[in-house]
Amino acid sequence: MTLSYLDNSATTPICPAAAEKMKAVIDGTFGNPSSLHLLGMEAEKAVSEARERIFASLGAKKYGKVKPQMLVFTSSGTEANNLALIGAATAKERKKGGKIIVGETEHPSVIETAKYLEKLGFRVAFIPSPRGVWDMEKYKAELSQDTILVSAMLVNNETGAINDISAIASAAKAKNPEILVHCDAVQGYLKTPEPLASLPADLISISSHKIGGPKGVGALFVREKVLTTKSLVPFVHGGGQENGMRSGTENTVGIAGFGAAAEYESKNLSATLEKFASLRALAEKLIAEKLPDVRINVPAGKYAPHIISLTLPGVRSETMLHFLSRDGVFVSSGSACSSNSGHKSHVLLSFGLPEKEADSTIRVSLGVQNTDADIENLVNSLAAGLSSLSRRTK
Repeated sequence: MTLSYLDNSATTPICPAAAEKMKAVIDGTFGNPSSLHLLGMEAEKAVSEARERIFASLGAKKYGKVKPQMLVFTSSGTEANNLALIGAATAKERKKGGKIIVGETEHPSVIETAKYLEKLGFRVAFIPSPRGVWDMEKYKAELSQDTILVSAMLVNNETGAINDISAIASAAKAKNPEILVHCDAVQGYLKTPEPLASLPADLISISSHKIGGPKGVGALFVREKVLTTKSLVPFVHGGGQENGMRSGTENTVGIAGFGAAAEYESKNLSATLEKFASLRALAEKLIAEKLPDVRINVPAGKYAPHIISLTLPGVRSETMLHFLSRDGVFVSSGSACSSNSGHKSHVLLSFGLPEKEADSTIRVSLGVQNTDADIENLVNSLAAGLSSLSRRTK
């Protein structure tokens, strides 16, 4: 059976460069990066090299000097988002009770963290995104002088919709220059042409396993001004690793793999984006020809081509996922972090889909390893599944 893995927004296969680097570190760099002896210094060097490679992949050096403390390694994109929101909200005593604004379609690691902060006494406003576009009028109406933090993702993990971070940040700073802007760029990192450091965000979250690196590693890019004004504090305490922002012995092997993947993917970014556009165009063409009843949920604004949301006629997404899986085609029904919750997708509901349609929507997400054959396998398997499953429900 030919396998077609089309769930790359959940996780990606480890790229050869990352695997090779990780093996080298496993075989020869086993010291603790915090130890002062030679083996510790070798491990610290591996972490530092990875940090430099990630800075380069972000384009950070093009926008001013960068220091080690401006990139905090975490265990995941989820932890990076938690550090950004909790660390910014609790940084200063005077901020208690302040207002936090987040997108209604954010990843659960932002939504749930915002709800947690709400329980601590902060006020939280959620901005809807009809057809994937932030409601800027409602957003501007929610902005106030006591707003302390705004969080908006770059690329939505279920629809591919791209938020206008520049407009969101500009509105926030115009209201109050001290408002911090956080961008969850996990799905946009090395998937969009603009370097992330060019975004006017104070805090930017990224993740390793979305770009061909290992699972269990993420990072938060922090602007120097945030550090100098002490506008971010850690919520993991202990030995003071990561320049005091995230205690715990660094995952040296994972971080090294993250750095290698970042370097490899950034060098091939143009070719990757061209490939995604080509594969999406083929998918749209074949679906129009062979599956006219399947709807592609295209965002109203800009969108990333590697994420394709498909609403199926009369077949629940979970049922179709099992059918496709038996056929060797692997997609998802939304965020991997919440796919087992049993709840309807908050992203698709905000997008404007009725509950029944949201329950019949799958996500196809492309990776660098995908080919035209994978798209053809997907469409053929979907056609077989719709024919078989619709007969069973009649």
